[in-house]
Amino acid sequence: MLFIIPMFIHGGLIPTYLLVRKLHMIDNPLTVIILGCVSMWNIIITRTFFQSTIPQELFEAAKIDGCGNIGYFIKVVLPLSKAIIAVLVVFSAVGQWNSFFNALIYLNDRNLIPLQLVLREILSSQTQMMQQLELGIGDQDMAQKTFLAESVKYGIIIVSSLPVLCIYPFAQKYFVKGVMIGSLKG
Repeated sequence: MLFIIPMFIHGGLIPTYLLVRKLHMIDNPLTVIILGCVSMWNIIITRTFFQSTIPQELFEAAKIDGCGNIGYFIKVVLPLSKAIIAVLVVFSAVGQWNSFFNALIYLNDRNLIPLQLVLREILSSQTQMMQQLELGIGDQDMAQKTFLAESVKYGIIIVSSLPVLCIYPFAQKYFVKGVMIGSLKG
């Protein structure tokens, strides 16, 4: 319950913004990274993986061999957790790649904004331009302008999706293993 409640009820935007401002982290790219770094859902998935995959006997054997908690985690748990690490990296990378709201709120410097905000600005300026061009354009010219506008939108979608599509094949084998965590084996 301690982990599930913050998933649904959190402090909100205003207290988070006040905290970030008090820490002098406005216009700092680390703000966007830190705020998107940890998710309760990822913690629950990781805990389930550890409980269902790594037997308690390994910890007992490591203790007998003189290994402490940190040594057990580094030498035993991490090598056995490649699947969940790859899944969480893919989840986090896709989430960070597609997120623009934190950057919109906390980054004011144009040199620091991520690609998603640049693409959002292109789409919004294109929509405004199309609305202005609708006045006094014939049907054929309007069809050409609409086709051009739609082509730009689809091009932007491809540009924003391409890096994630390039990374996924390398993590696919771990991703399939990690998604099956907690499922029944036949």
